[in-house]
Amino acid sequence: MNKIFDTAIVGGGVAGTSLLFTLAKYTDINNIILFEKYDEVSQLNSNPKANSQTLHVGDIETNYTYEKAQIVKRASSMVSNYIHNFGEVNKIGFIRDKMVLAVGEDEIEQLKERYEEFKTLYPYLELWDEKKLQKLEPKLLKGRKEPILAMGATGQITTVDFKKLSESFAQQALDTDKNIQMRYNEEVTKIERNSDNSYTITTDTTSFQAKSVVVNAGSYSLLFAQDMGYGKDLAILPIGGSFFFTKEKLLDRKVYTMQNPKLPFAAIHADPDMTQNWNTRFGPTAFALPKLERYHELHIRDLVHALNIDKDATEVYLNLFRDSTIRKYILRNMLEELPLIGKEVFVHDAQKVIPSLKASDIEYADGYGGMRPQIVDKKNHELLLGEAKLEEDGIIFNMTPSPGATSSLSIAMQDTIEICKHLGKKFDEKRHREEIESLKSPRVLNPSAVKEEITV
Repeated sequence: MNKIFDTAIVGGGVAGTSLLFTLAKYTDINNIILFEKYDEVSQLNSNPKANSQTLHVGDIETNYTYEKAQIVKRASSMVSNYIHNFGEVNKIGFIRDKMVLAVGEDEIEQLKERYEEFKTLYPYLELWDEKKLQKLEPKLLKGRKEPILAMGATGQITTVDFKKLSESFAQQALDTDKNIQMRYNEEVTKIERNSDNSYTITTDTTSFQAKSVVVNAGSYSLLFAQDMGYGKDLAILPIGGSFFFTKEKLLDRKVYTMQNPKLPFAAIHADPDMTQNWNTRFGPTAFALPKLERYHELHIRDLVHALNIDKDATEVYLNLFRDSTIRKYILRNMLEELPLIGKEVFVHDAQKVIPSLKASDIEYADGYGGMRPQIVDKKNHELLLGEAKLEEDGIIFNMTPSPGATSSLSIAMQDTIEICKHLGKKFDEKRHREEIESLKSPRVLNPSAVKEEITV
């Protein structure tokens, strides 16, 4: 077997497979190897059980500034364009309605201001008053005392099975005439730079050579970087998230809530879940969990390495906990994980969406949820939200917390450009622009027809 590759990719989630696809389809790089330590792609955070299955566009995520939303919109459009252009509507990506819900006069005023600011960036957005919401989602109003208003969207791809997207990326790469090696059940244990600036990738079974390397391994990306002397001023705060299912379908649409600007983690939302016949899933909770992989064996050495605890890291954690809003949020989310009282605590949060919801109406989503590594900048004493990246001499380390899946093709394009520069290879920008950055297929004009088709 060829053991000298142009590029090695470590990690077979949606980030790794999107890069594999981009390199194979749009460059003249011929020899690419991907390592995945499990027996198939997207077993962790890209699995639909580990995320809310949402394509984050920036329209209803109220924690995004206008500038951030512009970036996210462009990045997410690559995923939606892929789904349209490669014939994956209703297979990988689904057109379903969504909204962000404002509760009470203060939030309503904030939402109106946001609508005025963002409607040029997202011209399809609409304001839905209580009369409209009574027709669309009557359970949002039943038993509610406060006034509400929603900013909603129809006709957009809102829901994505990122595992199937990963599988599609991998198959598209394998269908090219390139030498693509998929190494499943093979865990990378060490990456070393050689004297000729190539790299040796050692696995639990053998070793390979590569001229460039991209590590898309979630929390482990930083561990690999630090083993090679990079990113010593960073640490990981492992945040776990859980979900609750309703016992029957209560909502047809994604319903997000307004983000508290003092909380760095996602506000509660309700999503029709594709793995549960579109029944409603509430979440996520957010709590510090001493694990790097939610439902897999804990390796203490890796955890200690990732936490990288010292005076600076401790100062970041103490600053978070000193804020009473964040402190109460953390403690409440910890209670929501307890077997006997968890849903009794959680239902109070969920009632912001459905006021009449009772604890007996929900159940803990066992086996659902995942880990989102939050990057701690020890030098500047702050928590970094969004994607983080380290680059050095032909090796790239990506640490992509949510919404990394949404940005996967955009990140892959950036990494492809850098790899081509390093290797002296060509990136077919024109073809990439036509197939990924532009929409070739017409959008569905009758979203209700699609809805009927996928809810049967």
